[in-house]
Amino acid sequence: MKDLKANCDAVLSRVTSDSPRVPGVVAMVTDRDGDIYGGSAGDRRLGDGEMSLDTVFAIFSTTKAIAGTTALQCVEEGLLDFDAPAKTYAPAIGNLQVIEGFDGDGSPRLRAPKSDVTTRQLMLHTGGFGYDFFNESYKRMAEEHGQPSVVSGTRAAIETPLLFDPGEKWEYGTNIDWVGQVVEGIRGKRLGEVMAERVFAPLGMTDIAFTRTDDMKARTATIHARGEDGSLSPMDGFALPDNPEVDMGGHGLYGTVPEYMKFIRMWLNDGAGPNGRVLKPETVEWAVKGALVPPQKVTMLPGVIPSLSNDAEFFPGLGKDWSYTFMVNTETAPTGRPAGAIGWAGLANSFFWIDRAAGVGGYWATQILPFGDPVSFPGYLDFESAVYQAIAAAKAA
Repeated sequence: MKDLKANCDAVLSRVTSDSPRVPGVVAMVTDRDGDIYGGSAGDRRLGDGEMSLDTVFAIFSTTKAIAGTTALQCVEEGLLDFDAPAKTYAPAIGNLQVIEGFDGDGSPRLRAPKSDVTTRQLMLHTGGFGYDFFNESYKRMAEEHGQPSVVSGTRAAIETPLLFDPGEKWEYGTNIDWVGQVVEGIRGKRLGEVMAERVFAPLGMTDIAFTRTDDMKARTATIHARGEDGSLSPMDGFALPDNPEVDMGGHGLYGTVPEYMKFIRMWLNDGAGPNGRVLKPETVEWAVKGALVPPQKVTMLPGVIPSLSNDAEFFPGLGKDWSYTFMVNTETAPTGRPAGAIGWAGLANSFFWIDRAAGVGGYWATQILPFGDPVSFPGYLDFESAVYQAIAAAKAA
């Protein structure tokens, strides 16, 4: 694909040099055999010119698919029943109640859920959990009742009320953090240890962890805040915690883009890695299929804390389902991504997709808040489009 490098390099150059710009970006594309594009441009911290392929990013919610993989492994081994109460494996989830609103004095109105949360519901984001930056009730719980932010990495941040009865609808939230707790209950180990043994080792992934080494810290990109005027400010004091109280399966990993490409390749290769198999082919086959029960569907994410997220949605107007644990587009996207492909995103404007039919996948990493950045998000879509344009040109040649 002779056009691939030129097409992708042009996107990276534009988003780091235009005004407004992104501080820096790393973007990569892989096929089933290996990386076919890798590019970096701009800064780790505004003005330093140091962005490179070995830059470490807080990958936020692109952690979710890795945590989901560890749960799928438990299912394969007969250790996890997706439809059993999740409290069987993570007892603390059984203590949580549903919030129905707030009384006149501002205290939350709570009741017992009508049914137990299952791990299947957690994997599909129908368990009843949300995020304070996407949900007004959680935002109020944070502001008035001290509910900690998930970026704190604390147990209290996930031991929150349910927003609705389990299974009632799709709402994006801390469900996969609880999947991590289910896996820990089954394995008797921290989630980071489970990932290292059962995902990272077979895939040869080393530059990725919940807690950074000193070397990783030295290569970590700074998260930047986008001002209303489009300007960027380094958030030098803001980072996901190393040595967190809980290994957050929903968002807690640090890693480089080349390491994540190894994970994407595993999904392209039916669960196989260079040092061993991570998942069985038949598991991969069902795990990538949309599994929401109509009328449940993936919806727009409403940004209720403007400093953390804008209103955000992939491919507005097109159908989107959820699998174990990826978004699945049910129609061909404007980028060229076909129906049935999978992908997702991370809060600081990182994005990935996996197209098993075409045998390609890619990752775009920036470190900017709020989510749905008006430069990075369209830049990612241009990057993905550039890949499909190169594929089309190669087929036509």
